[in-house]
Amino acid sequence: MKITKKNGMICLFDNEKVVKSILKACADTEEERISPKMADALTDEVFDRLTAQHEIITTAEVRDCVYALLKERGFPKTAESYESFKKAAN
Repeated sequence: MKITKKNGMICLFDNEKVVKSILKACADTEEERISPKMADALTDEVFDRLTAQHEIITTAEVRDCVYALLKERGFPKTAESYESFKKAAN
């Protein structure tokens, strides 16, 4: 799957970036814990959901999908932390 970056460049989707972002967001919470293995599984699900929709996705679609999935899986504080630092990066 390819991803369109904020600067317009198109490159391959990098699972590791999403895994690291999830783990970073989780580290900001006291109550919720996500293991690297769980972050990897969540990232695989994000990939599966987005490839079912498009061949080329945007960083915003990835952000929205990760946020929604974290909430669905019972990690609301991690989802909020993830959204906060992703929006700050824009």
